[in-house]
Amino acid sequence: MSFNRLKGKVAIITGAASGIGAASARLFAEEGAQVLAVDRPGSAIDTVHAGATAIAPLACDITDADAPKRIVGGALERFGAIDILFNNAGVSGRHFAEEMTDEQWDRVMDVNVRAMFRTCREAIPHLRKRAEEKGRARIINTASVMAFDTDYGLSAYCASKAGVAGLTHTLALELGKFRITANYILPGAVYTGLTKAGFDNPEIAAIWAKKAALRRLGQPIDLARGALLLACDESDFITGHGLVVDGGLTLRT
Repeated sequence: MSFNRLKGKVAIITGAASGIGAASARLFAEEGAQVLAVDRPGSAIDTVHAGATAIAPLACDITDADAPKRIVGGALERFGAIDILFNNAGVSGRHFAEEMTDEQWDRVMDVNVRAMFRTCREAIPHLRKRAEEKGRARIINTASVMAFDTDYGLSAYCASKAGVAGLTHTLALELGKFRITANYILPGAVYTGLTKAGFDNPEIAAIWAKKAALRRLGQPIDLARGALLLACDESDFITGHGLVVDGGLTLRT
């Protein structure tokens, strides 16, 4: 059921070919937004939203030198403005610290933090303009409960997601006077393209489902709904916040 909570708004969503990003693109469009759905060349971005007239695909690697201009410019060219920037694209990988190469570390940081920062920097002037016109604009970033928890082999991933939290806190402080909110979501154990290989094993899926208070894995739509909460007008007084969407996974240590 749609309540048109994003009617008249323009959103950019990265990592939108699958998982949380794809679910968010569909949900935002159902709620009235026009969406620029971004994902890397070679992904399903050009086909996954076929038939959704409110969703425009853009095949772009967010780490490319010209990616911020292509992404922000693409939204402006197609829709004329930007109300919501949802930086969702991310990568993971497991390597013990003593075995991790510089290239493996840099790849995680480039995608999860550096590209996010560069896209925010490019979008901020246009978000400020929109906030002047409409009274608000939004930045939403995808972090992880691993921003404050950890596991073996996740030194780069955990550091990057803690970086997302720190970046978002600072954006919230700097941009609040312009009526731009900046928040982040912290997914727990969610069945997405990144986790599919592990969670397709019924034993692994059952272990992680049991850890959550709700006794199930998260689905992409669960996180999309969290992002919608932070994107809609009703969240005007929420900024610098990390919204944990984990089914109660982190209630116990």
